Amino acid sequence: MSERFVMTQKNLDDLKKELDYLVKTKRPEIIERIAEARSHGDLSENAEYDAAREEQRSNEGKIAELEYQIKNADVREEETDNTFVHLNSVVKVYDEDMEEESVYTLTSVTDVDVMNGKISIESPIGKALLKKKKGERVNVECPDGTSYILKILSIN
Repeated sequence: MSERFVMTQKNLDDLKKELDYLVKTKRPEIIERIAEARSHGDLSENAEYDAAREEQRSNEGKIAELEYQIKNADVREEETDNTFVHLNSVVKVYDEDMEEESVYTLTSVTDVDVMNGKISIESPIGKALLKKKKGERVNVECPDGTSYILKILSIN
């Protein structure tokens, strides 16, 4: 069975838009750079050619990844009820052990940006918070077998 990617319609639209750009704009630009570099002669010592080919491999890999995610999208209706944690909730939590607050936005696995607090609903924290309510304490199970408690302070 294929891996499913839970997302909203907006997430799916964003993926399609990115795919369209990579296929219709970036791919032709890279092909043009490869042709230009190829016209300079000896390819064995042509750094321009090597760089363009590497960029082409990277672009084609990203295209394949996006096509797979789009094909296996599990589109969910966007929730507006902030009485519980759901996809796209912004959740403020308190880690009692570390004595610190954190804010997470629960996203689709296709929209993760950990540096900006966007975590997947498939992550250990995301799974623990999903469908919980303000004031609840949740047990986050870490991949190494340890766990810790977070208290939900607010849901937006």
